[in-house]
Amino acid sequence: MDDNHVLIFDTTLRDGEQVPGCKLNTPQKVEIAQRLEALGVDVIEAGFPISSPGDFKSVVEISKNVTEPIVCGLSRGVKNDIETAAEALRYAKRPRIHTGIGTSDSHIKYKFKSNRERILEWAAEAVAHAKKFVEDVEFYAEDAGRTENEYLARVCEAAIKAGATVLNIPDTTGYCLPDEYGAKIKYLCDHVKGIENVIISAHCHNDLGLATANSISAVMNGARQIECTINGIGERAGNTSLEEVAMIMKQHPRLNVHNRINAKLLNPISRLVAERMGMLVQPNKAIVGTNAFAHSSGIHQDGVIKNRETYEIIDPLEVGVDESMIVLTARSGRAALAYRAHKIGYNLTKLELDKVYHIFLDHADVKKEILDTDIHEIIAEAGINQHQEV
Repeated sequence: MDDNHVLIFDTTLRDGEQVPGCKLNTPQKVEIAQRLEALGVDVIEAGFPISSPGDFKSVVEISKNVTEPIVCGLSRGVKNDIETAAEALRYAKRPRIHTGIGTSDSHIKYKFKSNRERILEWAAEAVAHAKKFVEDVEFYAEDAGRTENEYLARVCEAAIKAGATVLNIPDTTGYCLPDEYGAKIKYLCDHVKGIENVIISAHCHNDLGLATANSISAVMNGARQIECTINGIGERAGNTSLEEVAMIMKQHPRLNVHNRINAKLLNPISRLVAERMGMLVQPNKAIVGTNAFAHSSGIHQDGVIKNRETYEIIDPLEVGVDESMIVLTARSGRAALAYRAHKIGYNLTKLELDKVYHIFLDHADVKKEILDTDIHEIIAEAGINQHQEV
């Protein structure tokens, strides 16, 4: 892998599916996995095989039905989990076992009722056992965001010695600030023996709305894999949004990194995941929300109509959206009304537009949005009998 290539690790089918009510069946998971492959993701985390027979079956079927991406199965750092993941991945052309353990003092004391030295041993044992089945082993240090850096470095070094190929440094609770998380990644790069031989992965949650910022900060400090989901779905407030990090890398050349994502497929796969999971995307969601390329302010509309780049940093066609939307509301100006009227066949003169605009405002004060059918009625109400262009 080239040093500037950031791997996109998609966990929509594992972490994303942990959202209450978003359960998928096996055919739906295979369908989404194949679309993720077409999208260009590098790794598909297909599921948590030990968790249920259905999840085990889904990992098996995804392993059979995708060829390009690495197919990853999650496990706890427990022998039976690891062996079950290995069995589920037996058909994968590029299998990866993702195993690990919590490393923060909170996890060690309350979750495992253990101590730091035992956790160090446990981490190494889990990786070594996974290594018996696959060459590619990713180790996660759960709650790394709240783990003291010096101890985290010791855990990472133990995992590398045991054979880990990827180190996942999760901000499990979404607590870290971007500079803090980036500094953590840099600390590991500077203090872990052998870290130059593995890939550092950022797995960030969005509890404080910082998942995307933290992931980019991690990349700026040496991480070369981002774990993310379509539409940013996931536990609690969700995970890092795939579409956001992919487009940030594309829009900011100074980051000097790239990914394999075919951006034109972002909106279609966003809609597919939303439909299959029954989880609507918030309208103002970056990149894939219905309002991401919609303009209703008259000042913005006038600027976009004259030159799209005045208010849009992304060409909607780049991410699979046909065109920007000029939404007519009481905040819209004459330019937007003339633009929408022209789209449905009217070429209004300045005098005609002035007359129509005053009637338009009366309607817009009553309705939230003026549709094309309303425009026909408003023009008729203004007494303008203009032949519509085909």
